[in-house]
Amino acid sequence: MATNYFEDFDAVSSKQWKQKIQFELKGGDYNDTLIWNSPEDIKVKPFYHKDDFSKIGVVGTKASAFKIVQNIFVFDIEKSIERALDTLIRGAESLRFTIDKETTAIETVLNKLPLNDITVYFDMHFLSIDFVMRLEAVASKFNTQFHYNLDPIGQLAKDGNWYKTNDKTNFDTLNTIVSAVSKNTVVSIDAALYQNAGANMVQQIAYAVAHANEYFNRMPILSQQLIINVAVGTNYFFEIAKLRAIRLLYKAVAKEYNHNLDCHIFAVPTKRNKTLYDYNVNMLRTTTECMSAIIGGADAIANLPYDSLYHKDNEFGDRIARNQLLILKKESYFDKVDNPADGSYYIDTLTNQLAEKALLLFKNIEENGGFLKQLNEGIIKRKIQESADKEQELFDSGKEVLLGTNKYPNKMDRMKDDLELFPFVKVNPRKTLITPIIEKRLAEKAEQERLATE
Repeated sequence: MATNYFEDFDAVSSKQWKQKIQFELKGGDYNDTLIWNSPEDIKVKPFYHKDDFSKIGVVGTKASAFKIVQNIFVFDIEKSIERALDTLIRGAESLRFTIDKETTAIETVLNKLPLNDITVYFDMHFLSIDFVMRLEAVASKFNTQFHYNLDPIGQLAKDGNWYKTNDKTNFDTLNTIVSAVSKNTVVSIDAALYQNAGANMVQQIAYAVAHANEYFNRMPILSQQLIINVAVGTNYFFEIAKLRAIRLLYKAVAKEYNHNLDCHIFAVPTKRNKTLYDYNVNMLRTTTECMSAIIGGADAIANLPYDSLYHKDNEFGDRIARNQLLILKKESYFDKVDNPADGSYYIDTLTNQLAEKALLLFKNIEENGGFLKQLNEGIIKRKIQESADKEQELFDSGKEVLLGTNKYPNKMDRMKDDLELFPFVKVNPRKTLITPIIEKRLAEKAEQERLATE
């Protein structure tokens, strides 16, 4: 019979703890000294106690079930086959293919792979019924799950233009595809764009859910699971809470449409805090970001190689990124536990506060015409830019730290001769329906100045 040793100790109330803290402060103000106010206006207390909770929230995450995903850009068919087979042997549990052209012979790749019991994601830079039907024909041969990740609204937000000429054509095509596909999922939400462009966490959650709500509104036949692609930053506990809050709000909104399927969260580390100089630190950043994603309940995670800013895809960078996830899953035993954040008063508080603030923003968006209307009017971009500018000011002043870049830089570090890719925002002047939301890293300006002086 188990012994409850806690019975040997008197319970200490939250009031007693606070009185003790006040005594130790020796006259210092409790609120000014120990309560931190986050950029999302969430007040973080020095301690959390069960007295503050009438009910502990349970989100229902399954950390043990997350899949390790390998990203593959399909250009050379034979090399894509070779790379996919190699990554599956080396520990990848799922694949995500990025496909640029409708003429890509993706069937040739898929038919060479052991697809039974493997989930495959497709990021397509076009909207095509015929292409999806080609993939459906392959899927019917295997016991596999395909996610097509079609997101016309995300395309408009990121590119400034729809896949096709206007919103009606895009939604008509999307509805046709959804009607033709029963087993696999079609629609996704690119919420990673908002984080990478500088949105704060409340905005990220609210925009992700408002983005999904547009599909519920415009696609009455939509009864499939939705994929939400999320970028995860370095604020460890807040990022755990962010994913949990997205799931909570998504369920609440979906229920209003009699849509009872949970969302499928696909997480990647953010690009916003990654650096060109002292690039090995990126491995440390992505490790904590992947941990947040796992504990927050992501269904699938694709890690970001430490050198992805300036190197083309390479075997070494991919292997290190994949092994980070394998160590977390196999050596750190994240595959042995579900709901690891449940019962944490701090994470529960953050989850509830983020969800409540995001819900208020979501309601405001809906009261003012909905997400797509505000996207077309430039309101969403303007709000994200305001948050991004505040964060940039903190970085430029040194209050937000990126080690090796704006604190403790290695002055001997040289990168100019190692650049295989252009690591900064690319300018592509063209005619667009709206001004696109642009992803931009915090360190870009500082890095350009350093490169110019090498």
